[in-house]
Amino acid sequence: MKKNGITRVTRKPGDPFRDTSTHWQAVAALSDAEIHAAALGDPDAQPLPRDMRGLTKLVNVKKLRERLGLTQGAFAAVYGIPLGTLRDWEQRRKHPDAPARSYLQVIEGSPEAVAVLRRASRLGRALLAVPSRTSRPRTPRQ
Repeated sequence: MKKNGITRVTRKPGDPFRDTSTHWQAVAALSDAEIHAAALGDPDAQPLPRDMRGLTKLVNVKKLRERLGLTQGAFAAVYGIPLGTLRDWEQRRKHPDAPARSYLQVIEGSPEAVAVLRRASRLGRALLAVPSRTSRPRTPRQ
C-alpha cells in the first residue's frame, strides 16, 4: 500500500475522542498574531500565493459531466475515458495524472470540438481497417 502521509481515523458515534495530547486551553489562549506566526513557521501550512502562481487548476470532472448533461457511461464513451477511471475521479478515490488533467481542461474548454475530433478519429481508424480492393489476400504460413 502506498504511503501518502494521510492518517485516517474511524470513529463511531458515541465512541470517546482519541487523545491527541493537545493542550486546548493553551491553543484557545493564542492571539491571532501568534497563530499567524505559528502557521508561517510550519512548512506544511504555508499560505497560498496571492497571484496563484505555481498552483494547478483541477477540473471537477463530475461537475463538468453534469454540466454537459451526460451520464458517466456516455461521458466515458464520448471522450474515451475508461468508465472505472471516471468513477474513481468523480469519487475522489484517484486523481487524474498530468496528461489526463490537460485532456480534461481541453474538454472543459471545447467539449463539442473534442467530441467531433474523437468521432472523426474513430471513423478514420475504421476506414483504415477496411482492406482495399487492390490488396491481395494473404495465404497462411505453414
